[in-house]
Amino acid sequence: MAKTQLGARVDEDVAELAKKRASDLGLSIGDYLARLVQDDASGLRARAVDAAGRFLNEHQGVFDEAEQDQETVRGARAA
Repeated sequence: MAKTQLGARVDEDVAELAKKRASDLGLSIGDYLARLVQDDASGLRARAVDAAGRFLNEHQGVFDEAEQDQETVRGARAA
């Protein structure tokens, strides 16, 4: 597949974040941006966010309980 060069201006902090994230994933900036666009266009990102929201809604009580247990343990140690 032929490649086309794009030019875009973004804030410096966004550029640095993109470079770091691409590096963390072992991708070039171009490949990282292509992946983001493909995920967005395919609806993958939206489905993932929706799934995460459903998971949190279904299991919020478990997280709340675990957090309360941690606070109780910390309070017991301080006493």
